Amino acid sequence: MYNETVMDHFMNPRNVGEMTDPDGVGEVGNPVCGDIMKIFLRIRDGRVEDATFMTFGCGAAIASSSMATELIRGKTLEEAWEITNTAVAGALQGLPPQKLHCSVLAEEGIHAAINDYRKKQRLEPWAETARAAHEEEAGGDAE
Repeated sequence: MYNETVMDHFMNPRNVGEMTDPDGVGEVGNPVCGDIMKIFLRIRDGRVEDATFMTFGCGAAIASSSMATELIRGKTLEEAWEITNTAVAGALQGLPPQKLHCSVLAEEGIHAAINDYRKKQRLEPWAETARAAHEEEAGGDAE
């Protein structure tokens, strides 16, 4: 059912654990399947210096969390925000159709953690439309 990459991230998850004094925390869940994902971020100079996770869920949820934290490390907040569920699933070399919702949770967890950080910094949280407006204000690319 799962490919080798998904199994590797499930059996040997990267960046697992609760972070001490995170700059941003995002907790999301899927009431249908019961998966709960919590992503922790440490931000330095506008970049994701560190990202960890705690996930209660199936193998695909754990693998998606692991891959998501790998994908956002070292990225600017804008670049991290742009990581989609499709990018997470692609980096895992695919997920079964009935498990794609796990990659959606990863994208939502990243967004929730970034918005938590932004709130703590007394900045407006980003939404999809607010993100586009931010880019426009910055003259196109918000990097």
